[in-house]
Amino acid sequence: MRKAKPKAPGAAIDTEAMIRVDHAGEYGAVRIYEGQLAILGKRPSGDLIRHMAEQEQHHLQTFDRLVNERRVRPTALEPVWRVAGFALGAATALMGEKAAFACTAAVEEAIDEHYAAQIEALGDSDPDLKKTVEDFRADEAAHRQTALDNGAEQAPGYKLLSEAVKVGCRVAIKLSEKI
Repeated sequence: MRKAKPKAPGAAIDTEAMIRVDHAGEYGAVRIYEGQLAILGKRPSGDLIRHMAEQEQHHLQTFDRLVNERRVRPTALEPVWRVAGFALGAATALMGEKAAFACTAAVEEAIDEHYAAQIEALGDSDPDLKKTVEDFRADEAAHRQTALDNGAEQAPGYKLLSEAVKVGCRVAIKLSEKI
């Protein structure tokens, strides 16, 4: 896991952008798991995926509430993430269970880095949001470990697949912060 980059001295904390991107990310995670379950739902791995999907659904509901309570504009890219998330989940599941778990491990690694940076940036400025992000970061780390424990690194082309997914996540994060 990488360490969060320190924020620039005097930089303002944009909690609206944090909530917008986290809402978008949890929506994307739900869609990835929906895509995986469409292919693997009846296999034994489907139960593990279903459990992680339920946790992501809870995360999404929490950010739905925060978007409404704090009047944060959601990302305009939701229709893109709707299709892209499901397609990523289904495509990796079609490649096999290990590839689906490789996708999960990569996504969760990117999200862990993202949440670590948010936690550091928040400092003491918004204790409720910080606690939410810390709790969800712990869930994401557990999802990554579950994926690794279930053979993620044994997927054909793991390194390439993992790096491609992480790059995609980082791009989605940057876009969703602004758009």
